[in-house]
Amino acid sequence: IGYLNRIREVKPRKGNPFMAVTVAALKGCTTSAEYAFIDCNVVGAEAEKLIRRSQEAVVAGKKVLVSFRIGDIWADTFTYGSGDKQGQTGVSLKGRLLYLAWIKVDGETVYQAPLKEEAHASSNSQVSDTTPDDQHEAPAPAESAEIDTPAAVTPPKASPAKTARAARGQKQAA
Repeated sequence: IGYLNRIREVKPRKGNPFMAVTVAALKGCTTSAEYAFIDCNVVGAEAEKLIRRSQEAVVAGKKVLVSFRIGDIWADTFTYGSGDKQGQTGVSLKGRLLYLAWIKVDGETVYQAPLKEEAHASSNSQVSDTTPDDQHEAPAPAESAEIDTPAAVTPPKASPAKTARAARGQKQAA
């Protein structure tokens, strides 16, 4: 988790504009937390929409805490141009902000991503609603005495010894 800072739209001379944000990622225990600042390009329509939605709160100085996923992290070196460290080499962490699981503004939850099971179930229902009529599932087989033989069913993690004993039991029953 971490705090959002410096939400901005970058407009390069060459190329398309993109959203960028600095994430102050929390590390360490809660009593003495430290921050790792990661400059991120916002990737994906959903992440960009959520960052834009949070921009007003960040500008207003509110604490915007997020659960995030960053990918393609790399270290970028630079030379300080002014200040106490002028002329020294510095390192900046960079990455791509891919996903936000939740957003809290001043401790109040304003966004919660749907759980994977819910998202998966809704995508499955959408797929089944759009399948053509000629692609129906096969009907369930009619019940018969052959299906009800419990000796034919083996547990998923049966040992070789148990499998051999079960096979001998089937031969004796026949």
